[in-house]
Amino acid sequence: MVRHVERCTAILGARPAGAAAMARLRRILVAGVLICGGAAHAVEVTDDRGVTVSFAQPPMRIVSLLPSLTETVCELGQCARLVGVDRYSNFPDSVKKLPQVGGGLDPNIEAIVALKPDLVLMATSSRVGDRLQSLGVKVLALEPKTHADVKRVLEKVGQALGVPDAARVWRVIDAATQAAAQSLPKNSSNTRVYFEVNPGPYGAGEVSFIGETLTRLGVKNIIPANLGPFPKLNPEFIVRANPDLIMIGQRSLDSMGQRPGWAGMRAVREQRVCVFTTAQSDVLVRPGPRMAEGARLMAKCLIDKAGLAR
Repeated sequence: MVRHVERCTAILGARPAGAAAMARLRRILVAGVLICGGAAHAVEVTDDRGVTVSFAQPPMRIVSLLPSLTETVCELGQCARLVGVDRYSNFPDSVKKLPQVGGGLDPNIEAIVALKPDLVLMATSSRVGDRLQSLGVKVLALEPKTHADVKRVLEKVGQALGVPDAARVWRVIDAATQAAAQSLPKNSSNTRVYFEVNPGPYGAGEVSFIGETLTRLGVKNIIPANLGPFPKLNPEFIVRANPDLIMIGQRSLDSMGQRPGWAGMRAVREQRVCVFTTAQSDVLVRPGPRMAEGARLMAKCLIDKAGLAR
């Protein structure tokens, strides 16, 4: 207890030496609030592997190996705790300045350890968890795949970081997604949509988080649930389905003209194709805090391209 009081006094008594020390001070103040404000009790979080990780105090140095987890930390107001990210994490802009430690599936373990993290956030599909744990690094493997997963991951990360209002963050996301749905007229339910994730072509099925968003918007997905969340499709399947509206990224547009039969599809003939920029595609294909923004992009596409009256 004496050591805890001394630590709190040192943290809360810190002062910046100049303007350059402001960023460090903010991190110190966060630490002071969490450590001295009663967060000294141990916290246990069970991740998606079923592994329970204990924290004597909230981690202050975090490495994230998945863009959606990076965005989750920042949405919880804790960007300052990130000390490293994977090569694909690019939002918000501040994370672009952080050291990159490779990809989620092929991270540089030496670079991660050198950053001396209190916690590494990674996807369950990453194969480096056991190795990092053997080196004394705490790991939480969390991989959101559905709307419910995004809510759960927000709450678990919030629990680990000592952020008490994670549920409120989800309520804001959920309400904004619902508002996007309510911006569409009732006749949108007749619109049959094909959403292409990448030029494989891989599409977003009904059971994917993108498919869940389309369902909430009230439209029909041409890819049924029994094909899985992101199936690789025969281009002829899409031609036969003949969707009313196509949502694709720029890379898919570049290859679309070479696909047999596509020029004859209703959506292509009537120019009902929404082409998302790379930045917009990042929003749409990441199951994380920006899902509501993705819903708004889809709703705007429906209004602009499907001829739906407001």
